[in-house]
Amino acid sequence: MKILVTGAGGMLGQALVARLHADGHGVRAHDRTPLRTSPTDDRVFGDLRDLTGLGPLLAGVDAVVHAAATPDPLREDVFDNNVGSTYHLLDAAGALGVGRIVYVSSLSAVGLAWSGRGATPLRLPLPEDHPYVGDDPYGLSKHVGELVTATVSRRHGIPAVSLRFPFIGTGERLRHHLAHVQADPGGDRGALWSWIDTRDAAGAVVAALTRPVDGHAVVTVAAPDTTALRPTAELISRYHPKSVVTEPLEGFAVPVSTRLSRDLLDFTPAHTWRRA
Repeated sequence: MKILVTGAGGMLGQALVARLHADGHGVRAHDRTPLRTSPTDDRVFGDLRDLTGLGPLLAGVDAVVHAAATPDPLREDVFDNNVGSTYHLLDAAGALGVGRIVYVSSLSAVGLAWSGRGATPLRLPLPEDHPYVGDDPYGLSKHVGELVTATVSRRHGIPAVSLRFPFIGTGERLRHHLAHVQADPGGDRGALWSWIDTRDAAGAVVAALTRPVDGHAVVTVAAPDTTALRPTAELISRYHPKSVVTEPLEGFAVPVSTRLSRDLLDFTPAHTWRRA
């Protein structure tokens, strides 16, 4: 399978390109700036909002993984960049008959992580059908990106998966994040103390590319344990006391539902920092 990966120069993009190559897939790696570390010879760079480049970019591609995005909620162009590039790329992919789309979304699509007013979930574990409660442009851009992906899937009859990721990291990046969260658990209340190892994140994308899917599905993937040292029930009681807890959250269980990632994608993360 020949797969276009946008955002190939990013942390997840690099890990995914390497994983796809290891699995025997052909990869076309795209980023806004020239790629220096990608193991693929098929490298393309440019702005995805330049519509003239989309045809050549998608030529001969069997699937698209759209991981490119501006992750900064304070940038004025974050919404225009993220939504515009997503719509034009994915709609062009659909029109050209690409067979599968994976949109790299975020738990921010619910609107909790960057909320300026301290939004709180209505119910926990957080399900994929939780309503959008946000007030920041980045979370809104990811929420709309999922709607774009669903629209393209219906319009062109293409199976598509929007993967909602929490914090992604391994090694020093993960250790730095753990130290930050454990020193101040309240600072991560919007992310629900969730995370996933970079290697598992790449594995989730591979599952979303290869498992049978009808239409469009929003799927949350996360490690089974939180990043915190305090039990999850204690964290919820302190930082989200108004949330309705619909299932027991014992020990350090992540307060995010990952049932669909297991049932639909047959995906289970292999890494947890507590055993590292």
